[in-house]
Amino acid sequence: MDERPVDAGALINELEGHLLIEATRSEGRAEAGRFTRQFGWLTDSQRAEVEERFAEEYVSLARLSWRRTVQRGAELRCEYEELYRVLRRRLLSVWLFGVALISGAAVVVVSLARQ
Repeated sequence: MDERPVDAGALINELEGHLLIEATRSEGRAEAGRFTRQFGWLTDSQRAEVEERFAEEYVSLARLSWRRTVQRGAELRCEYEELYRVLRRRLLSVWLFGVALISGAAVVVVSLARQ
């Protein structure tokens, strides 16, 4: 047996992925059945063939959609991380300016009080 520790997070993610794919396949089969009902002239074997291809295409389109969502999520994350860095720099600059201003004012007040 392998001595490496099991990564529970990775295991859960993999399990969720399998469950998501299976749920999508189930939805695809249900949609395929609804789609083929409108074609009463299809034979049983033709209907099964159309349903199988429809379900495959359904899963394929779902995967493409998921990939695009992941890609867009990564793009948004990069954009927001950059905005966060800019805002953090601005806040630090304003804070340092405020500290310098207060320090300068304190020096002026102390120097005036000594006169």
